[in-house]
Amino acid sequence: MLRPHDPPLRAPGPEWLAELRAGSPDAITACYREHAGALLLLALRLTGERADAEDVVQDVFVGLPEALRRYEERGLFAAWLRGLTTRHALGMHRRVRNRREVPHGVESHTIAASGPEPAGDEARIERALAALSVNLRHVFVLRVIEGHSHATIASMLGITPGTSEVRLSRAIKALRSQLGDMV
Repeated sequence: MLRPHDPPLRAPGPEWLAELRAGSPDAITACYREHAGALLLLALRLTGERADAEDVVQDVFVGLPEALRRYEERGLFAAWLRGLTTRHALGMHRRVRNRREVPHGVESHTIAASGPEPAGDEARIERALAALSVNLRHVFVLRVIEGHSHATIASMLGITPGTSEVRLSRAIKALRSQLGDMV
């Protein structure tokens, strides 16, 4: 079923991080190849739209050298990248909600996810997840898939921990009604 992605094959060394911070095209390409598939899946789960997810991942990698200036090298680099992607996806949702329009006019770039497209049960689960309302989907992805606490989710989304718990319960109920015993 839904599960966090495996950790990256290698932890970034100080030299590689320095190259990323400097904007080295080779370092950014290597980082992209290693992490883009997992980040695209996370962004897709949060946004519910492939074009929006692609925009989020593109924004993450375009801004990576700047963002790395704030990276303190604590914890796993992949976890930090996932957090950065989450913040970008949630920020996109807030900007769209505040403008009350869907972003358009942005050239879409196809991102090749690592591995084949989901099939069978996995595809059914992804479709059910995408069908959730944005509020329920965000909490479900952040709690069940990403493993954040309700307090952290509340801080990220500007809600209370109790609201996060209620939304998770509603998301699970909605998924169960669509997927039966799979959830």
